[in-house]
Amino acid sequence: MQYLQELILNISINNIIDIVIVAFAFYKLFMLIRETRAEQLIKGIVLLLVATKLSQWLELYTVHWILQNTVTVGVIALLIVFQPELRRVLEYLGRSRFFTKSFIEIEKEKTNETVEEIVEAVASLARQKIGALIVLERETGLNEVVETGSKIQGLVSSGLLINIFIPNTPLHDGAVIIKENIIKAAGCFLPLTDNINLSKDLGTRHRAALGISEKSDAVAIIVSEETGAISAADNGSLSRYLDIKTLRTILTNIYKSDNQKQSLLYKWRQKYGER
Repeated sequence: MQYLQELILNISINNIIDIVIVAFAFYKLFMLIRETRAEQLIKGIVLLLVATKLSQWLELYTVHWILQNTVTVGVIALLIVFQPELRRVLEYLGRSRFFTKSFIEIEKEKTNETVEEIVEAVASLARQKIGALIVLERETGLNEVVETGSKIQGLVSSGLLINIFIPNTPLHDGAVIIKENIIKAAGCFLPLTDNINLSKDLGTRHRAALGISEKSDAVAIIVSEETGAISAADNGSLSRYLDIKTLRTILTNIYKSDNQKQSLLYKWRQKYGER
C-alpha cells in the first residue's frame, strides 16, 4: 500500500502524457486492425511471446531456443505478412486532418457532407417522383418513433436514402429518422397532425410531417409521390414547393444552429462543469 502511494505521488505530468499517448496509439491501432486478418495474427504473436517467456521461466532450454529464434525470424516475416495493414496505417496517418485542421473545421466539413448527401437524395427522389419522408431529429428525442421502425444506425448517404424509398421495398412507406449524420431508423410511423384546416390535396406524408413537427422540434422533409414537389414541416407549419437551393439553405441553417448549441453547451460545461 505504501509503495502504491509513493508511486502515485511520484507520477509527473510527463508520465501522464506519456501514458495517454501510448494508450491512444494502441486504441487507434486496434481500431485499424479490428475485424481483419491482422487481428488473428496479433493474437498468434501474443501467444508466441507468452510461450517464449514461460519456457524461459520453466527452464525449458530447447523449447526456449526454438521459440526465441522463431520470434527473431518472425520480425522479418511480419513486415511481409502485414504489408497491406502497414500500408493502410501509413495512408491513414497521411489522410489524417487531426494536426492540420481544428475540431470546428472538421465538424463543419462533416455537416456540409451530410447536408449535401440529403440534398442529393431528395433531388433524385423528386426527379423520379418517388415519395419520401425524412425527419431530422434535434433536441427532442424521437426514440419512441424510432422503435416503430427498423433500426439502421448507418452514416447518411444519398444512395442509402434513395434505396430506402424505392417503391415496393419493405421500408419505403414509413419515415426515415436522422440524428446529426446518422440514419437511426427507417420505416417509422409518425403521429398525424390534429389540424383540420389543412388543404384536401395534402396526403398522409404531409400530415405525418406536420404531426411530428407539432409534437417535437424536429424538421421533416417531404417529397410528393404525385408531383415530386419538395416540402418542409417545422414547428407545425408547412413550406411547400421548395427548390434545391432553398432546401440546402434550410438544412445548413438547421445543422449550423444545432452545432452552435452543442458548442455553447460544451464551453459552458468546460467553464462551470456538470452540476
